[in-house]
Amino acid sequence: MSPQVLEPTFQYSHTIGADATTGKGFRTPVSIALRGEQIYVVNRSQEYQPHGRRVTVCTVDEEFILEFGQGPTTPGEDRTTAADGCLIWPTSVALDKVGNAYVADEWLNRISIFGKDGEFKGKWGTPGMGVGEIDQPSGLCFDSDDNLLLVDSGNNRIQKFTKDGEFLSRWGTGGNGNGELNLPWGIDIDDAGDVYVVDWGNSRVQKFTANGQFLMAFGRSGKADGELNQPSDIAVDLDGLIYVADWDNDRVQVFDANGSFITKLTGNGTISKWGKERLDANPEMWRQRELAYDLEREKDFSGPISVAVDNKGRIFISESGRHRIQVYRKQVPIFFGGRL
Repeated sequence: MSPQVLEPTFQYSHTIGADATTGKGFRTPVSIALRGEQIYVVNRSQEYQPHGRRVTVCTVDEEFILEFGQGPTTPGEDRTTAADGCLIWPTSVALDKVGNAYVADEWLNRISIFGKDGEFKGKWGTPGMGVGEIDQPSGLCFDSDDNLLLVDSGNNRIQKFTKDGEFLSRWGTGGNGNGELNLPWGIDIDDAGDVYVVDWGNSRVQKFTANGQFLMAFGRSGKADGELNQPSDIAVDLDGLIYVADWDNDRVQVFDANGSFITKLTGNGTISKWGKERLDANPEMWRQRELAYDLEREKDFSGPISVAVDNKGRIFISESGRHRIQVYRKQVPIFFGGRL
């Protein structure tokens, strides 16, 4: 008798992170990239804390490895004075096949490149509206040929470059029709090479071929299941399931390959290892937590802004509001003849 595979469920695993502008923690984490058991986390920080802007590298088990790309020590850096390797308004990170990190900066309108040890290796990007020029770059991802797809948010289009910044192709224009975009943000590529773009301003997701031909769209503005409110990121797993960070609805929604709603995640956060280390160092903080009102809400997502998946069935969700990453595991039940 052939097995019947039912809809997956998702089991909360653990939380990574704590609020910090350096070292063991994150400050407004807005993007995640995965490399084996390592996680690269883009920290956007706040306007008044530019030194907190950086990329943190840690493990899934919350071992701190390094950080790089720190922002300026004082506000006021501009496109002409920002030092090489400095991040001002970082938005996204992607890793090439050899492990170099490419970081988009929407203030500097450039891509900065860092090696495995965090060393600055180069930069490219020209501000503007012309072919190969960029305006407020956001999401990044590499295709199977190690070319970089860049969400050119301010120009309402997707552009493809070589790793060295040589322009290859582009598609998209402003609007709300099929294939048109309104301040797009997140991006991902599935195993077939098709491209998924989070159309932030239109509260939907669009799917394209590798050459930019429109395939489908799903989602509309709202709060009901399957509706989206300023979605920010997307990831597609090996089974074709689509995960959308529904930022302003404080949830991550899961869709099938046809864009039909399956389920939603709203958060199950617990105290991370780094958080426990801080609390153990100051027992008074534990006592204050015991007195806190409605601490149950701490488990919920607050501004889930980035989502990533790996080939082990794990889903990583970063929260801009709670400075952490929640990790889930996909469970796929298999039934035989209607019985377990």
